[in-house]
Amino acid sequence: MTRSIDYIVIHETEYPPCGVPVSLAQHLLHLIPRDLPWQTRASGTITIDPDLSRLIEGEDVFGNPVAWLSLDTPHDGLLVRAESHVTVIGRSLPKPADSPPWEEVRERFRYRPEPCEANVLDAQRYLYASPRVPCDAALATFARQAFKPEVPLLAGAQALMDLIFKTFTFDAKATEVGTPVHEVLTRKRGVCQDFAHLMIAALRSIGLPARYMSGYLLTDPPPGKPRLIGADASHAWVSVWCPENDWVEYDPTNGIQPDLRHVTLGWGRDFQDVSPLRGVILGGLAQAPEVRVTVMPEAEWQARQTAEKKK
Repeated sequence: MTRSIDYIVIHETEYPPCGVPVSLAQHLLHLIPRDLPWQTRASGTITIDPDLSRLIEGEDVFGNPVAWLSLDTPHDGLLVRAESHVTVIGRSLPKPADSPPWEEVRERFRYRPEPCEANVLDAQRYLYASPRVPCDAALATFARQAFKPEVPLLAGAQALMDLIFKTFTFDAKATEVGTPVHEVLTRKRGVCQDFAHLMIAALRSIGLPARYMSGYLLTDPPPGKPRLIGADASHAWVSVWCPENDWVEYDPTNGIQPDLRHVTLGWGRDFQDVSPLRGVILGGLAQAPEVRVTVMPEAEWQARQTAEKKK
């Protein structure tokens, strides 16, 4: 029997009114989940308040759904709301021991003056340093705690995930968006974005392709408490390329391989490629946006809405 869960995902980003209008705003939005073999999107809509904008939707270079938002009318305050209905389908996870030795995979990416397969060429995009993911000897040394000689690739990836999960502490106050990977490695504290960047940096530093996965994670409310609306957050994890299995995912923050509880927005080289909302604003005042995320099984959402209408 096929395992699956229908979800509703709502992601709101709000700049409250501050009394000083913004004269021009340009934003790039990654807010609509991808259609994938293990994830189908029934709908995905973006609404803007005030409704003064031009919104163009398409795909970025990685094939992720993307929207370009332009506001050239003065406005004080902005709300960007994305609502998506997706179905996540259970996947069969490969056995780590059945993958080839990691050195054999690394050798596939040594330069050779000859054509290579399309999937190998695509994986090469995730092999090198990127704006938020460095590659160096210190990170390679960290990776080799998990990647001993002749260790199967996926067994090494599992061990590296476990190493981060067991020896690093989740601390929302320890880092900021731009905290360098080496600082995370030294302090052993951070959030999901930090742990994803660290694992990717370690993998790339020993010659293995790895990409940054952006999306959401279904969390459980405290026992006896209802699931809160708007209390969730974006999530990040890692995908490693394996010749026999294509891309295999790992969540170092939680020490698990993603399955039914992870909703995929998209992927890139690092966070900068798939930031939910980034851009340029002229005018206004310096202020941090308020972000509210809801990830809920659709049956639970509908039951909540029905109960609200009866009140």
